[in-house]
Amino acid sequence: MENTTAKSLRESNKIRWIAITGLFMAFNIIMSSFGIPVPGGHLYLCDTVICTAALLLDPFAAFVVGGVGSFIGDMLFYPAPMFVSLVTHGLQAVAISLIARAGRGKSSKTHFAFSLTGNLIGAIIMVVGYTLGKTYVYATFEYAMIKLPYEIAQALLGVFGSLLLYYKAGLGKIFNKMES
Repeated sequence: MENTTAKSLRESNKIRWIAITGLFMAFNIIMSSFGIPVPGGHLYLCDTVICTAALLLDPFAAFVVGGVGSFIGDMLFYPAPMFVSLVTHGLQAVAISLIARAGRGKSSKTHFAFSLTGNLIGAIIMVVGYTLGKTYVYATFEYAMIKLPYEIAQALLGVFGSLLLYYKAGLGKIFNKMES
């Protein structure tokens, strides 16, 4: 009887993992479909979703949400940089997840410091990855430099938006209760 209960709990966790990963991936695709217009460009909220998912999920799920979700979103709405998005957002999400997970089980201030550090490193990965990727995709360094301020603003929006959702909105506590 005990083996059946343990097995059904494992299966339940797999199903929960797939459902939550799929939900965050859908949010990422939706948020990559439209941007907030700003003078000279757009800001996309997908980085907030990617960073939040990376704080909550394991590195593989974070890669699926960040990399695969961004790839699908770009494939549907703006296909030119879809492979850049796969690699850049995938690496961003994995880095954030690995660093934030290293701070779990420590004091709340320490965990926040790990989460902030992971998000900032993820932001650097995103900005550098997209700048190099746009240089390659559009074959012009100048175009990538013109878009650099928007990449930085989008990355910082993702950093601070995800920290607000995780800590101030209580998403981290809700997720941790669900996992236990």
